[in-house]
Amino acid sequence: MAYFDHAATTPMRQSAIDAWVEHAGALNPGGQYKSGRAANCALTDARESIAAALGAQPTEVIFVSSGTEADNVAIRGLYRTAVKSSGLTRVVSSPIEHAAVLETVKSLGAEEGAEVKWLPVGSDGVVADAAVLDEPAAVATCMLANNETGVVQPVAELAERASRVGTAFHVDAVQAVGKIPVDFHALGVTTLAASAHKFGGPRGTGILLAKRSPAPLPLIIGGGQERGIRSGTVDVASAVATAVALAEAVEEMEGEREVVDKLRTKLIRGIIENVPETTVTVDGNVLPGHVHFLFPGASGDAMIMLLDSKGIEASTGSACSAGVSRMSHVLDAMGVGTREGMGALRLTLGRTTTEEEVDFLIRELPAIVERARVAGAL
Repeated sequence: MAYFDHAATTPMRQSAIDAWVEHAGALNPGGQYKSGRAANCALTDARESIAAALGAQPTEVIFVSSGTEADNVAIRGLYRTAVKSSGLTRVVSSPIEHAAVLETVKSLGAEEGAEVKWLPVGSDGVVADAAVLDEPAAVATCMLANNETGVVQPVAELAERASRVGTAFHVDAVQAVGKIPVDFHALGVTTLAASAHKFGGPRGTGILLAKRSPAPLPLIIGGGQERGIRSGTVDVASAVATAVALAEAVEEMEGEREVVDKLRTKLIRGIIENVPETTVTVDGNVLPGHVHFLFPGASGDAMIMLLDSKGIEASTGSACSAGVSRMSHVLDAMGVGTREGMGALRLTLGRTTTEEEVDFLIRELPAIVERARVAGAL
């Protein structure tokens, strides 16, 4: 198997597996007895490690179940905080967000009366005009790096602009954490979402970084764990494994980036030279190991199935609803044409990617694209 979908999930690091196994028997960290104190000590150490890796304070680290939950808690919670304190109902977002943010923002408009404003995006996938942030809003949000194109956004600049008018700012950093340096305080945002399985931690664990004020109102009410923002007994083993994986990812970031960048360069050159009429969607200011191709006239779904038949695992940005394929909302926002956008292919490399896998993909892809173009013409 040749795996080129590290943006979706990356293999769990052995150090994280070992840490999880070591703490799998941990009991309730809220207990005042010996086993509870031991569990709480491990949880405190994990919180401090994550804070150090992401430029935050330990009290700002909130454990949740996923990046999706972190996005929901932050956006919904900050919106409700603003409505309660100031009556603001305006929400600002970019149209290229992951569904965890995009659908949350849309639901606030549909279900809670929010006035949604969108940040325009250029053909390079970067927010093109931030003027909409000059008017106060309940919450504004923009991802740090796009999950499809890999494009990195100027979040610090956007957050600073929002702060001038007192707008809370949330950043979905799920794709970025563990791949590029991320500093919560330096970004100047109010909340930040991350997901453990994107950097070699366990699935089912997310991180929400949240400043003391304004704090998001909780979506889950209970025993008041995690500053009352996310009640529920914390999974100590997963929290510790997440901290270990993040620390290792940050420590090895530069070395891994150098290796992955070389493989990415080889992959791009090999595909451009061997597959006619091919475009790299965006080739600047993107995450390491992240490359997004457009093969005009090809069927993205056909490419995925044909690649899978060869033992190559990858993904496409196009979605499927009621059995009908449609172009990615990200590419649509960037102004990409339908013929190009329906032939999108995302290939993402990671620390386990080998040169042999890249060579294999370069050999197999030309014939696959040719067949997918036939399917696209039907």
